[in-house]
Amino acid sequence: MPEVRIAEVRRFMVDCLVAAGAPEHAAGAHADLLLHADVTGHFSHGLNRLEFYIRDIKSGATDATATPVILKEAAATAWVDGRDALGATVANFCMDLAIRKARHAGVGWVTAKRCCHFGMAGYWALKAEREGLIGLAFTNSSPIMVPTRSRERALGTNPIGMAAPGAPGDSLVVDMATTAVAMGKIEVQIHKGEDIPEGWALGPDGKVTTDAQVAFDTGCLLPLGGSERTCGYKGYGLSAMVEVFTTALSGAKPTHEGRSWDLADKAAPADLGQCFVAVDPGHFAPGCAESVAACLGHWRGLQPVPGDKERMTAEETRRRGTVSYAQAQVDKCNRVAETLGVPSLQVAS
Repeated sequence: MPEVRIAEVRRFMVDCLVAAGAPEHAAGAHADLLLHADVTGHFSHGLNRLEFYIRDIKSGATDATATPVILKEAAATAWVDGRDALGATVANFCMDLAIRKARHAGVGWVTAKRCCHFGMAGYWALKAEREGLIGLAFTNSSPIMVPTRSRERALGTNPIGMAAPGAPGDSLVVDMATTAVAMGKIEVQIHKGEDIPEGWALGPDGKVTTDAQVAFDTGCLLPLGGSERTCGYKGYGLSAMVEVFTTALSGAKPTHEGRSWDLADKAAPADLGQCFVAVDPGHFAPGCAESVAACLGHWRGLQPVPGDKERMTAEETRRRGTVSYAQAQVDKCNRVAETLGVPSLQVAS
């Protein structure tokens, strides 16, 4: 597969976002978000998602020049209007606010309405972890999950992100969709020309499909766990929990009233709801980081070794200095570059 230097990937993302109408600083922050996904091996949420953001900016669904505002706040809480700004703009604002409140009150809980797609939830949880805090991040999404015992979409991928610091300099990170996979994983399979495993999605007949294109076109993902027989109702329940945190507490539209996932359907803003939490371990029992580190050490010593896939992937990617993309992904990006009038994505080898 083509290799692209990390700096070149970021340059390309920034150029495209600026050409679409984003200020340089906002484009840079958003490019860092997307690059994190590709460096850690989550290609569904990196360069693959760039066209999605560009179309939202150019259609007016995202206001790349907007800044969020606080509507209501107390010592440990805040309610924010994201004003349809870029996902990284809103998420940086909200998590920074949650961190400040956690420093003062022990916990900072911030919800926001009128938000756009914010990439990997774990990226925002890690922002708090780097400050020595436990971070959590949640968002709803387009209606794309088929709840257990239904054939109709009602909830979203509604991801959960959590990051906790461990000593010395270690961390525990949980980042997962509450669907079996995010839709971007199916897009990646399309780029590679490969099928998807059973249990990811339904076809138009309401039956499980392994055809990636059929799954994408139908847009009906199964909950985390798959069918009822394999405990998919647990993913359904987790998605419902995230729905409360993100839409009920923020005043955003419930997911079942949200816009579709179709890239062509960009007439209206996404109006997603998001939730950002920071917790200062210093306000609780002593030794939190040491406890996390002890757990990580024990788990890593189990046989077979679980490994740290994201950490190892990121280390290998940075050592190599390039990111590997499917040729179809590079071709798609260069078609976007041509329409925006920016230099194409340069392949290293």
